Amino acid sequence: MSLIVHKYGGTSVGTIERIEAVADRVSAAQRAGNDIVVVVSAMSGETNRLLGLASELSERPSSREMDVLLSTGEQVTIALLSMALHKRGIPAVSMTGSQVKIETDSAFSKARIERIDADNIRSELAQGRVVVVAGFQGVDPKGNITTLGRGGSDTTAVALAAALSADECQIYTDVDGVYTTDPRVCEGARRLDKITFEEMLELASQGSKVLQIRSVEFAGKYNVPLRVLSSFKDGPGTLITLDQEEDMEKPIVSGIAFTRDEAKLVVRGVPDQPGVAANVLVPISEANIEVDVIVQNQGINNTTDFSFTVARRDMEAAIDVLNGVVERLGAAGVESDDRIAKVSIVGVGMRSHAGVAAKMFSALAADNINIQLITTSEIKTCVVIDERYMELAVRALHSAFELSGSKHSV
Repeated sequence: MSLIVHKYGGTSVGTIERIEAVADRVSAAQRAGNDIVVVVSAMSGETNRLLGLASELSERPSSREMDVLLSTGEQVTIALLSMALHKRGIPAVSMTGSQVKIETDSAFSKARIERIDADNIRSELAQGRVVVVAGFQGVDPKGNITTLGRGGSDTTAVALAAALSADECQIYTDVDGVYTTDPRVCEGARRLDKITFEEMLELASQGSKVLQIRSVEFAGKYNVPLRVLSSFKDGPGTLITLDQEEDMEKPIVSGIAFTRDEAKLVVRGVPDQPGVAANVLVPISEANIEVDVIVQNQGINNTTDFSFTVARRDMEAAIDVLNGVVERLGAAGVESDDRIAKVSIVGVGMRSHAGVAAKMFSALAADNINIQLITTSEIKTCVVIDERYMELAVRALHSAFELSGSKHSV
């Protein structure tokens, strides 16, 4: 008997008919002799509907009350799916994050899981029940409902799989695996049979929407076998595993990620002295704003210009913080641009090949795409460009690195 965690996203449970289809799949897995834990998201569109209701009442609603509000979306889904399983003669029980005892910190809307007490789930499984868990949510030390951020149901599923020592965590979504890039942007995008945790983490952090970053971190840290599958058609999906040295030679670039959801901030004329980066970024961190690409340039008259990117939704809050920094440091001012995009190439094969970044820059230059910022890691090169050229850049890079015709599994 295997213990398997299923996770179904909002599109997979977006209608009663789709919930019925999920119930059929879960029933088949349970009747095959497996212990099944199911993690679900809110029905497609429900979270946005709730956000809209809140915005009608307040421009800046309380983050605590927003978590209370948004957590109700998953609660609806777990009840409906449990009912659908009961109709099929499958014993099932729904559980919220607090009933499971998913303990988090108190960072409302961006909470991080600190501990899971899986005893309640084990007790239900021992009685032959399918356990249907609300993703995206937990409870802080004071008993407040918290949410894990958009896409947090993936994190819930992988964290539960780790806590339960599950045999596999299966993420069911509206795509049938991880692709070399988004097929909606590039017709030649190809499904990968296999990819490493390290590569998936880079792809997720650079904009790939298939999995949430923290879910990949959990899977890699606890070596949880992770598979991305389609809710709507059968197939092998994409297996995400540890990098094995005995695997076949890796392609140089495995995939291309991109995101429009970022903004660029530039602090001009900061005094060029030790601690300048800390003086700018510590207040941003204290405001719970995540920073991505960072570039420091030599200015004039013993000053420096400090550029970095943040999530577009955090731009106004970041500007408020930086205005205080400018005043305190005597800097020249703050500039912002929310019309940028970030495009990244990722692949473990980049470790052993020279000239990868140069090939990327040449491909972009051939299409007259200007690069504003660059950042690199051992298996990634990322550029910030004008948002208007994002799709053109993705297609150009996909062609330059011959990802459409590659026969390698990653």
